[in-house]
Amino acid sequence: MPTPAHLSKDPRYFDFRAARRVPETHAWPGLHDHPVVDGSGAGGGPDAVPVVDMRDPCAAEAVALAAQDWGAFLLEGHGVPLELLARVEAAIAGMFALPASEKMRAVRRPGDSCGYGSPPISSFFSKCMWSEGYTFSPANLRSDLRKLWPKAGHDYRQCSAVMEEFHREMRALADKLLELFLVALGLTGEQVAAVESEQKIAETMTATMHLNRYPKCPDPKRALGLIAHTDSGFFTFVLQSLVPGLQLFRHGPDRWVTVPAVPGAMVVNVGDLFQILTNGRFHSVYHRAVVNRDSDRISLGYFLGPPAHVKVAPLREALAGTPAAYRAVTWPEYMGVRKKAFTTGASALKMVAISTDNDAANHTDDLISS
Repeated sequence: MPTPAHLSKDPRYFDFRAARRVPETHAWPGLHDHPVVDGSGAGGGPDAVPVVDMRDPCAAEAVALAAQDWGAFLLEGHGVPLELLARVEAAIAGMFALPASEKMRAVRRPGDSCGYGSPPISSFFSKCMWSEGYTFSPANLRSDLRKLWPKAGHDYRQCSAVMEEFHREMRALADKLLELFLVALGLTGEQVAAVESEQKIAETMTATMHLNRYPKCPDPKRALGLIAHTDSGFFTFVLQSLVPGLQLFRHGPDRWVTVPAVPGAMVVNVGDLFQILTNGRFHSVYHRAVVNRDSDRISLGYFLGPPAHVKVAPLREALAGTPAAYRAVTWPEYMGVRKKAFTTGASALKMVAISTDNDAANHTDDLISS
C-alpha cells in the first residue's frame, strides 16, 4: 500500500486539503471569456433554468421545450426518496474522506473506465482539474467498491447497500424519463410501445455512476472543477449538493448560466447520442463545473447509454419527413470520434453528421462535443 511519502511523488495524486495556492499545473486560461449569470429564475427571464415536474400532466411539453432550447432541465417530482438522496450524498462524502493511501488502491489506470482519480476526460488536457472522482458500473458495484475496502467491513457494506438502492430507483426513473422524452418528441402511446418493442432502448440501456468531489479552492478564479464538455451518451441525471457549481453554456449572447442547487431536484443533461437518436430535435448541452473558496461540492452523475454493440441512428419517428442528419454509430465508435475531435478542436457531432450544412448537426456551433 502506498505511503504518504510515496503519494507526494505520485503524479496521479494531488493533496487538495494541503493546497494553499493553485499551482500552474491546475491553472486554466480563458475561464472568464464569457460572463456568468444566475439561472435561479429570480425575477424570471431567459436565463431561468427550465424546471420539469414529472407529476405535471403537461410534463412532456415542458421536456420538449427544455430539450429543444436548453438540452438540460431541473427535474422535480421524480419519486426518488429525499432521505435516500441524503444517504447517497453522505456516502459519497465519506468515500472521499478516506485517507489518500486507501483511495489510491482503487486508482484508475490507463485504459480503465472505472476507478478513482481525475475525470476520465482529463487525459486530453495538459492542465489538471480541481476535483477527484470515482467511476463504477452498477453491474459490478460491489467488486468495484472492494478496491476501496478490500477487507469489506461495515463501511463497505453500508456504501454498497446505499448505492444499490439508489441504482434501483434511478434505473426505474430512467425508463420513465425515456418514455417522457419519446412522448415529448410527439409519439403516441402506441408509437412509444412500438419503438420499445423494436429498438428495446429502455430494456438494454446501460448505466455508469461517477462520483465527484470538488474541494474548496484557494483561488477559484484560476481553477476549474470539470472542463466544459457535452456528455456522450443518451442522458445523464446529476445529483448535486446544495453548493452551486454546475454551469450551462448559452448563446445570444454567449454566457454561462449557473444551475441553482434546488433541494430534492436533479439536473438532467441531454447527451450526444440522444441528439443523434432524436435527429437533432433534442440537443446535447455544453456544461462545466466550477469551484469556490469556501465549500466543498459533491455531485453524482448517473449516465445512461446504449450497449457497446448497438448502432445508434435517428429514430424513424423523429424524422418527421426530414432526412437523417447523422450516420449510425456505436457508442465506442463515437468515443473514438470524440477523441479525434478533442485532439483537432473539431465537433464530434459534426464529424458524424451526414450533411455538415444540416441545422441539427450545427446546433452546437463550434463547440467541442466531448
